[in-house]
Amino acid sequence: MASGLERRDPALVRVENHGVAVWTDPSLLDAAGVLVAFTERGGGVSCGPHASLNLADHVGDDPRAVDENRHRLLESVGLGYGSVRLVMAEQVHGDRVVTIDAGEYALGSPVPGCDALVTREPDVALLMCFADCVPVVLVWPGDGEGGSRPAVSVVHAGWRGALAGLPGIAVRALCESAERSPAHLRAYVGPHIRACHYVVDESIMSHFVRTFGTFARAESGGLDLGAVVSASLTDAGVDPCCIARLGTCTFEATDRFFSYRAEEGLTGRHGALACVLSP
Repeated sequence: MASGLERRDPALVRVENHGVAVWTDPSLLDAAGVLVAFTERGGGVSCGPHASLNLADHVGDDPRAVDENRHRLLESVGLGYGSVRLVMAEQVHGDRVVTIDAGEYALGSPVPGCDALVTREPDVALLMCFADCVPVVLVWPGDGEGGSRPAVSVVHAGWRGALAGLPGIAVRALCESAERSPAHLRAYVGPHIRACHYVVDESIMSHFVRTFGTFARAESGGLDLGAVVSASLTDAGVDPCCIARLGTCTFEATDRFFSYRAEEGLTGRHGALACVLSP
């Protein structure tokens, strides 16, 4: 692992530039040259229910506003719209992971039929969009100077993906790409709906309890997607101490994040971003 990272557990801090706020891990950027970011909803140009930093182009927002919002996001985290290749996914609530190699896919052409992306390519920014589902960013920080270069993954875990174990599947795909074990993998879990606001059909809850255990059902009676995602990660070999959680409930924080349930389906999407920077 890159020098210095082994002495720190991952942590997320809020950073704001040009009115755009993200939650990121500066120590990861400094030591390994890897950017991770979970966006808030402010600082963009979208209007109405999509206000303001909506990053999704499938929710009825003005495409020009979405493009400007993505531009503002990349500029705010120091990437620059023309300096990286932005790659997104179709996000179909499945369990398919796609590894992005050099020259594959580009802005405007989402990777079809998948809900997790993996890459080791420098200056390829992986971006997925969320409004209650669980955003997960996985990072293999590399072996330091002259060693294995970093690898990153962004995962979209709704209830279907979580039930299928998608976070763990992505861990294994990333480790295969990096040719390393998950022992020193770092995982970041962004804002998502909490169990007290996430009531699901009893048939769905029964599937989760049978698959993961009774902890999937919170004391409130709702589905604890965060606990399920954490279990999927640790079952795949991620050290629990290497999982950083933002802990914010999107349903309760619509002033900062989008929530499909709280806003009755008419809303924008915040994002989860990961990029290995060029040396």
